[in-house]
Amino acid sequence: MAQSTVVLSAVERPLNSGDSAGAPPPQRIAERGKYAHPPAYFADSLVDAERLLKYAAETGVEIEDGFRDHVLQARTACTSGWDEDTAANLLSALAKLAIRMKPVTAESLKACGDETARVVVRTYWIVALCLALIIVPFSAGSFVASALSGALRTDISQANDLAVKLRSRLGAPLPNGAINNPTDPDGAVITQLQQFAAVIRSIDGRARQLNILMLHMEGDPYRSIRRQPGKIHETFQLPMGLADWAGAAADKTMVYQDVRYFAQSLLDDVSVFYGAITVCLLPVLYALLGTCAYLLRTFEQKMATRTFVPSIANSARFLIAAIGGAVVGLFNNFTIGQGASIPPLAIAFLLGYAVDVFFAFLDGMLQPFTKMRASSPSSAPSSPSA
Repeated sequence: MAQSTVVLSAVERPLNSGDSAGAPPPQRIAERGKYAHPPAYFADSLVDAERLLKYAAETGVEIEDGFRDHVLQARTACTSGWDEDTAANLLSALAKLAIRMKPVTAESLKACGDETARVVVRTYWIVALCLALIIVPFSAGSFVASALSGALRTDISQANDLAVKLRSRLGAPLPNGAINNPTDPDGAVITQLQQFAAVIRSIDGRARQLNILMLHMEGDPYRSIRRQPGKIHETFQLPMGLADWAGAAADKTMVYQDVRYFAQSLLDDVSVFYGAITVCLLPVLYALLGTCAYLLRTFEQKMATRTFVPSIANSARFLIAAIGGAVVGLFNNFTIGQGASIPPLAIAFLLGYAVDVFFAFLDGMLQPFTKMRASSPSSAPSSPSA
C-alpha cells in the first residue's frame, strides 16, 4: 500500500517586542512542538539566568531546585530545540532569580566581569590625572604668587615709611659733596639706613622671583649689571664708611624708586593673571576633580557589591560640576556656622563630589527672596456686593 505523505503546516508565532526588525518569525513544528527558529532573546535570557545562578552559588544564596532545573533544561534546549514549556520556565526562573539577587543584576554581573569595568576605571583615572597635571602647577603657582605678592606689599609699605623718615630727618644732600650729618647718639639714623637698604634688596629679590612666575613679562631695571657682583654691591649696599648720610639716603631712594616700579608692575600683572585663574579656572577644575573622586569611590563600592552598571548620567554629572564650579568662583569664602569659613576651591571640590551641595547652596541663596515674597502683605479680597 502506498504510503501517504502528510505535510503539516508550521504555525507562526508573533514576534516579541525585543526581536530585531527583519528577523524571521519564530515557528513551531507541530509534530514535535519545538521552535524551528527560536527568538534571539531566549539565548540572551539563558545567559543572564546562568550568570545569576552562578553568582548565587558563589555567594551561598539558596535557590530552589525547580528554578535551577529550569535553567539547566534551557541550556539543553539550545542543542535539542526550544519548546514553549522550556522557554516559559526559563523566563519564570529568570524573573525569580532577579528578585532574589537584588540589587545585583545580570547586567551588573556582566559589566563587572568583562572589559567594561576596566575601561571605565581607566577612563576615570586618565581624567583625574589630566586634571591633576593642570591643577597642581596652577595651584602651586597661585600659592607662591600670593605669598610673594603679600610680602612685596608689606616690604613696599615699610620702605615707604623709612624713605619718609630718612628724608625728614636728613633732608636733601648738600651740593659739592658737602657733609652735614645730624647728631645721632643712639644710632637711629644708621639703623634706618641699614633697614632701608635691606628692604630694597628684599623687594628686588622677591620681584625677580615673581617675574619668573610671570614668565618675565616685566623688564628688570638692573638686568645689565646682574652678572657684575661689584656693580650689584655698589647699587644695593650702603657705601663703606658711610660718611654722607643724606647722600646715601638719596642714592638708595633712587634705587628704591626703580625697584618699587618693577615690583608694583608685577603685582598688577599677578592680580590680573593669577586672579583670573583662581576665580575662573581653578574652581571648575576642582569641581571636576571632585566628580572624579566621587565616581571612583562609587565604582569601588559597586564593584565590591557587584552592582556596577555603566551609566550615561556620569557625563551629565561632569557638566553639572563644571557649571557649579564656575558659579562658586564668583563668591568669596563661605560661612558654615560658628564663624568658620571654607575657601571657594574647597567648596568647588565638595560640589563636584556631592552635586547635592550645589543645589542646597542655590536653595539657601533663594530663601531670603522667597521669605520676602511670603512676608509681603497680599491685597485683601474685595467684599462681594449685596
